Amino acid sequence: MKLGIVGLPNVGKSTLFNAITNAGAQAANFPFCTIDPNVGMVSVPDARLDALAEMYNPEKYTPAVIEFVDIAGLVKGASQGEGLGNKFLSHIRETDAIIHLVRCFPNSNVIHVDGNVNPMRDIETINLELIFSDLEVLERKITRVEKDLKGDKTLAGELAFLKTVRETLEDGKCVRSMNLSEEEREMLSDVALLTLKPVIYVANIGEDQLAEDFPSSETYKTLEAHAASEGSELLVICAQIEAELAELSGEDKEAFLEDLGIEESGLDALIKASYKLLGYISFLTAGPKEVRAWTIVNGTKAPQAAGKIHTDMERGFIRAEVIAFDDLMKCGSMVTAKEKGLIRSEGKDYVFRDGNIVVIRFNV
Repeated sequence: MKLGIVGLPNVGKSTLFNAITNAGAQAANFPFCTIDPNVGMVSVPDARLDALAEMYNPEKYTPAVIEFVDIAGLVKGASQGEGLGNKFLSHIRETDAIIHLVRCFPNSNVIHVDGNVNPMRDIETINLELIFSDLEVLERKITRVEKDLKGDKTLAGELAFLKTVRETLEDGKCVRSMNLSEEEREMLSDVALLTLKPVIYVANIGEDQLAEDFPSSETYKTLEAHAASEGSELLVICAQIEAELAELSGEDKEAFLEDLGIEESGLDALIKASYKLLGYISFLTAGPKEVRAWTIVNGTKAPQAAGKIHTDMERGFIRAEVIAFDDLMKCGSMVTAKEKGLIRSEGKDYVFRDGNIVVIRFNV
């Protein structure tokens, strides 16, 4: 999973990136501090994998990972190359989803490129630049289909759909706000539209705003309504607190969160939201050599899930021996689980579920 962190300059992108990746990306109080994207790999916390590691004491422990990309601040005119905008937009195209960080904290010591804090204006600024970029890309696609239509009249439906998408963009709306069918998404698969990418809006608040119950504020409600209108997620994070949390571990981190009245870190919340947004789940493999989490799209059938481990497993798939995580924990071992008949043998039509522990039987 590859997530790109975007936003205007000085909204806290690099601070958040540093906090969640401990990668030490440069964070400074001036625009375009980040030019080339910083990239950091983050292990996905999974208590189930920890429990399996205790059970097997394996040689290797391999959690799922997320790749975070800190993309430089976009500004008005980015789609026309302002602030190296086209280069930054190309970095966004390479991501699976966008984390759109929005500044909600007031701080006269941190420069805002537009002079004052206005979250919805900032969202509109960035979304418009993505829309302008998409219009340019879509126009080229429409021109190609119009040309091909002369020799293939069956493309009339696709052309009409593409023009509907163009109208949506011209109305200042993101393509993700459209209720697209799978067939329509397929028509756009070679266009790589930025505004079709799933988005998690992250409201970056100040530490003092935690005590003010930010989610009850008008600003939050406005952001919430906007996110809901396009099927996006909304999270509230204090990047500065996340930076402080990143320097702590174990009990110290838990105590700090408890003192602040926060149930989980921003990173954990962000990972959960990312999995939900992209429709991802994890299945697990376990043994003395390795315990490992594998990320797949929810709804993946057994052979294709096995192919994530190795292509030979998909090609020569025979069956999957499956047990639910909770059942294994109650039994204490695979041997006991087998004696109790809790390990099921599933065929090619079985759809993997989150937390399935599996052994793949195959022959090539």
